[in-house]
Amino acid sequence: MSASKSPPPIRFGVWALVHGSRAALQDPDEPYDASWDRNLRLIQEAEALGFDSTLVAQHTINPHHAPRDQLEAWTAAAALAALTDRIEIIAAIKPYLYHPVVLAKMALGIEHISRGRFAINLVNAWNRPELEKAGIGFAEHDERYVYGREWLSVVEPLMRGQTLNHEGANFRVTDYTLRPADPYRARPRIYIGGESEPARALAAELGDVWFINGQPLDDVRGLIAGLAARPRAGSALRFGLSAFVIARATEAEAHAHHMHLFELAAKDSEIRVVQQANTDTKSVMAATMRRSPRVGSNGGTAAGLVGSYDQVAERILAFNRAGIETFMLQYQPFEAEMRRFAVEIMPRVRAMAG
Repeated sequence: MSASKSPPPIRFGVWALVHGSRAALQDPDEPYDASWDRNLRLIQEAEALGFDSTLVAQHTINPHHAPRDQLEAWTAAAALAALTDRIEIIAAIKPYLYHPVVLAKMALGIEHISRGRFAINLVNAWNRPELEKAGIGFAEHDERYVYGREWLSVVEPLMRGQTLNHEGANFRVTDYTLRPADPYRARPRIYIGGESEPARALAAELGDVWFINGQPLDDVRGLIAGLAARPRAGSALRFGLSAFVIARATEAEAHAHHMHLFELAAKDSEIRVVQQANTDTKSVMAATMRRSPRVGSNGGTAAGLVGSYDQVAERILAFNRAGIETFMLQYQPFEAEMRRFAVEIMPRVRAMAG
């Protein structure tokens, strides 16, 4: 982002707890709970606290520990759409799980239920057993993106209400139109996740927002500069960042809680070994996670939002000046730390931003 260009407006979001705790599964201060009831209360409270968005990750079985509960993303997203008023609801989607015509129809349905607050987050599957055990198969990394690109090229015009004729390697769609169309905007927003070259190309071509996994500010600046320089039709690509927040009155208190979460996460070491074995070795997210110790998923605390209230607020503003608009945040214990963030960090960010 050039120095002369104003930073985008800041939007704060929360990860729905569809597979329970984000940093450690054995935490006495946050007993494992991935239930619908908890997630509904969480997202309704996030909306009341002023958060702008929630991301509902999609898994059919728990990717961290298969015997544990896993909330289904799309039925939950539809229900959240009906039971909230303002917050954006983003449902993740793995293209192999739904035919694109069916998914586009579902997305438009939730767009109507939410009155224009719905978005999809296309992600490349990384948890091998989830697809293999279902008999779907787990294609090679780049092949999955070839499939996903064709899949999205069907979904996108159908969500616009256009009549589609498409014949490709995987799908044949003839004279297809979905009604009712979107009465609130051109179509639901499209977020793209993943940092591999195929993911970046897909985001530049068909995405509205590119989600970046949590990592240091200089790395994020480089990723944004690379994507922003790519040719693109239509409006400029926007950027989001996943991050795990630990904010306290003092830096020492924040780091003490960080170490506490590391100790709790160590109890999950056997589970993590299985999870690592199930992860696609070409997943850039997994490689990013291995660069340095951290807690939380999708980069977690690597983004550096660990410190005093002022430090965390200043770092958020630094990411925003680099081009990050949407901060998709994690905490543990989630509800208590989310409230702390709303009370201590949000007002500081607004005051510092002027």
